[in-house]
Amino acid sequence: MTVDLATIGLLVVLEALLSADNALVMAVMVVGLPREQHARALSYGLFGAFGLRIAATILATVLIRVVWIKAIGGLYLIYLVARHFLGGEGGPAAATGPTHTPGFWPTVVKLELMNLAFSVDSILVAVAMSPNRWVVLAGGLLGVLAMRVVASQLIVLMERWPALADGAFVIILWVGVRLLIDYAHDVRWIAWQVSQGQSLLVILVLLVASLAYAVRKGSA
Repeated sequence: MTVDLATIGLLVVLEALLSADNALVMAVMVVGLPREQHARALSYGLFGAFGLRIAATILATVLIRVVWIKAIGGLYLIYLVARHFLGGEGGPAAATGPTHTPGFWPTVVKLELMNLAFSVDSILVAVAMSPNRWVVLAGGLLGVLAMRVVASQLIVLMERWPALADGAFVIILWVGVRLLIDYAHDVRWIAWQVSQGQSLLVILVLLVASLAYAVRKGSA
């Protein structure tokens, strides 16, 4: 029992690290909604993520073979970045202002699809760490809850420093490219892949640079 509890704690930490990019994507997708809908959209996304995590854990052996989810997720993220910078929505004001108002339910559906794309790595790591499904579920669900908290704090930062939205989309571009690299590796098109640690390091560097840019621009 002690070993299981220690494994759950480690899974929560790993989930928080593995889901850093997921939390950022959730924050960017939700921040375009009216402010009063932010918490509700994240809550619906949280409930959906719980359901997806339970189903994905039970069907982990099937999920391993559904590698095309990563390709779709990566292409969609790159599309979001292109639309932001090239489609007349670029700039921090467009990401947080009243002119950028996607529908509530379409946003929730997109959140669920992105949660599914990002859940693959987390589930595979968790299943590899413990044969007990209740341990995997407990660690995964607590990690998803932590991800929801991180996403809500990122929204607060983007509302305080709107220029942070542009930096967030640069990070999302990296996340999309990494998903495509993962897909190419999984189908054996390439022999190398970006490790989770390397990806997290890139995200942290880009996030610090984005924060510095946003704060400097906000105080100018």
